[in-house]
Formats: sequence, C-alpha cells, structure tokens
Amino acid sequence: MINKLIASYQRKKTRRETVKNILSQEQRNESVVNIHRLDTKNIGDYYCAPHHYFDALKGKTLDIFDNKSQDKEVTKKFTDTISENALIIGGGGLLNRNGFKLQMKLFETLAEGKKKTVLWGVGHNEKSPDTYGKVSSYNVDVGKFGLAGTRDLSMPGEFLPCVSCLHTEFDKPFTESQEIGLIFHKDTMRKPNILAMFKDYPSTSNTTNLEDLIDFIGKSETVITDSYHAMYWTMLLGKKVVVVPNSSKFYDFNHQPVFSSFENAIADVAKATTYSGVLEECRTINNQFYEKTANYLNL
Repeated sequence: MINKLIASYQRKKTRRETVKNILSQEQRNESVVNIHRLDTKNIGDYYCAPHHYFDALKGKTLDIFDNKSQDKEVTKKFTDTISENALIIGGGGLLNRNGFKLQMKLFETLAEGKKKTVLWGVGHNEKSPDTYGKVSSYNVDVGKFGLAGTRDLSMPGEFLPCVSCLHTEFDKPFTESQEIGLIFHKDTMRKPNILAMFKDYPSTSNTTNLEDLIDFIGKSETVITDSYHAMYWTMLLGKKVVVVPNSSKFYDFNHQPVFSSFENAIADVAKATTYSGVLEECRTINNQFYEKTANYLNL
C-alpha cells in the first residue's frame, strides 16, 4: 500500500513538472503531432485517432499519458514534441475525466497563445451514473481551440464522430451466423459474475485485435456491449445494439442504442433496431473535417 501511494505521488509530481516545463518553453508550430490515448490493449482508444487514416499524419503520434512517465527521456520527448509542434488532440473520451484534466487544461492554455490546436472527435467521459444523459458542459472551453470537433451531438464544437469509421475493415462483406454476441469492456473481463451470466452466448472483448472484433460484429445480428467503440462500430455495420453504459459517453451520439443492464440485456434485445447509412455519414463528416484541418495546419 505504501509503495502504491509513493508511486501515485511521484506520478502526480511528474505531471505537474511536465506542465511547468512545457509552459516555460517557446511554443512553435514546426510540424504536427496527434496526441491521444495510444493504448494498444484497448483498440477503441488506439484506432480513434486520425493519424491512422491520413498520410500527412502517419507516424506523428504521442501518448497523452506520457506526461506522467517516470522515464525522464519519455517526459522530455513529450515536452519537446508538444512545444515544437501544432497539436491534434484526440479522439476519445478525453473530456470531463480526471485522468486527462491536467493535459486538457494545458492544451487549452497553449491554444490561447500562438499554438495551433485541433480537437478531433473528443467527448465527455464522466463515470458517475448520476451524469448519464445529463452532461451540459465540458471541463475545457473548446471555443479557445483553433478547430474543435466533438463527438457529442448536443455539446459545444462541431459534431465529429470517431474517425475509426475510415478503417477499411468496415468495407468487408459479412455473413450473420449468431443471433447475439457479447463484447465486453476490458474492465468487465475481470468480473467473473458478469461473464458467468452470458456463458451460453458467444463473446469477446475490446482487447482483441480490430479485424477479429469487426468480424465478430459482422456475424452477429445483435451486439450487447459496455464498450463505446463496440457500440459505434456495430452501428456502422447497420446491426442492432444493446448498451450497458459505464460512462456518460454513450449518451450523446447522434444515433441512440437501446440502453439496458447486464441483468436485462437479453430481454431488451427485442427492443433493438438496425441502423442505415451511419458508416457513409460518419466518413463524410470526418473527410470534410480533415480538409478544414489540412487548410488550418498547412498539411
């Protein structure tokens, strides 16, 4: 316990020092970097950033959590990369979440200066059930950023759904072979009582690779999930989806799922409906936003 507390204190100290170091440096816009949660163990977080889909951004990435690394070379790279480059921040649920608050406030401060900044497909991500469907403000002023695309329809910013819609996996043909498929968030995989409830149904998680997950969705008539991107990708493929929410982020997309609980999800499958045209819609919006971004950043 003591070791965990010490490690937590050290990370907090490092985060503060990193912000201080960035703000003390001259800010330039030499090139561009795409900052997001670069987590290969959560494919939603990994594929929700535009650097995967546009040639001008490929290889220009930074993990938003590198600000707290205990490796000084990592935090120095984080500091220097942000200070030297224009910023594309997102996608993902980076707003209204404590783990990202310090970084987002830093980017807001930089945006008020000469730093060119773009918010790409970010959204609110509050964990308290009391906030579900009730979020009315962000913890940063998106109006201060050069361009602001947010994935929450009713919130400030230009509506911009997750850029992962541009992945070519969604163009593959699929044949349905299972009535119901479960896609669990990685945290739910550590809850054996919930897994046991669905032992008779095919299941996977958002820790698998993208190709296998999209294939799983493709062969399912209806998906039950507590993963945001599994919900989104199911809609892109025109399938039925029942969502067990674990964050506010599920409630502000422009297409609504059936909301349920793990206890009632199977019964609520009967309420689910299919979707039409979502993939084309989301791709058009993202390609149009890239044109704005390219003009703004001179890509």
